[in-house]
Amino acid sequence: MSTFGAANTNPNKSYEVSQPPSDSISSLCFSPKANFLIASSWDSQVRCWEISRNGTALNSTPKASISHDQPVLCSTWKDDGTTVFSGGCDKQVKMWPLLSGGQPVTVAMHDAPIKDIAWIPEMNLLATGSWDKTIKYWDTRQPNPVHTQQLPDRCYSMTVRHPLMVVGTADRNLIVFNLQNPQTEYKRIVSPLKYQTRCVAAFPDQQGFLVGSIEGRVGVHHLDDAQQSKNFTFKCHRENNEIYSVNSLNFHPVHHTFATAGSDGAFNFWDKDSKQRLKAMQRCSQPIPCSAFNNDGSIYAYAVCYDWSKGAENHNPTTAKNCIYLHLPQESEVKGKPRAGATGRR
Repeated sequence: MSTFGAANTNPNKSYEVSQPPSDSISSLCFSPKANFLIASSWDSQVRCWEISRNGTALNSTPKASISHDQPVLCSTWKDDGTTVFSGGCDKQVKMWPLLSGGQPVTVAMHDAPIKDIAWIPEMNLLATGSWDKTIKYWDTRQPNPVHTQQLPDRCYSMTVRHPLMVVGTADRNLIVFNLQNPQTEYKRIVSPLKYQTRCVAAFPDQQGFLVGSIEGRVGVHHLDDAQQSKNFTFKCHRENNEIYSVNSLNFHPVHHTFATAGSDGAFNFWDKDSKQRLKAMQRCSQPIPCSAFNNDGSIYAYAVCYDWSKGAENHNPTTAKNCIYLHLPQESEVKGKPRAGATGRR
């Protein structure tokens, strides 16, 4: 039995994106240059919408889409906003020159599905993480990877803020790389969380990272040995005895607070420095598998759909909806504030 309330997929009265995917949404990402939103889906499609805003009124216009041969699991933009990369169960990454109207071309291959990808502008390389237990770095003009990095296990999530890269794998390994020397592991950490890693997010200042697990918990981890006393974990995305996965961690691009989204259908905004929740949103009637801020943090996109965590037997195609919503964060929701009673300068 699910504890979801009445089937209200939009209790927060967010704007609903038009013509959503026909199956669950696996990733969302905004262009770093404009309000173009990309969604990848289990329906093997990658879609793009143009989001326009007039005050508090939002509008979404479907612009284009491409197909993979199998479900798509991840997507990202090139830093110049011209090109989208997407990867998934067909074990390849497609490079889609969206702005020029060009056709997608395959630029990366693995021996198993590709779970996460990152464009690294400082290196002009694409990093791809796969269930084949490798990360590969690609110069998109060359057919072979410039480097293949073995991982201890399957890649589940990765995050890059150059020179920091953190890769979460199966068996709760967290592999930290300094991308100035990407062929050597900088540090290997066992997750501070006792259960499977679902998502990781590097701090904007590159001094550490967040890790979220399937057990409704987030770890805040600093890399510097002298800062270990600042590490902590906290519970979230729980309802009484029901415990849900933390599926998505996004730092706000301006205020450096962060959002969590989970399989309880809720998203929350947090400030790690003052260790407080800034805002808890109402639970939607289905899980939130992925989310993203736009480039200035004025729009937060989140998907509401089945997360497949309980397999096909819990999937009812007649009632399952696949929705993408846009929330306009108030400043009070995303701007950090000192803890009440805190002294000293911030």
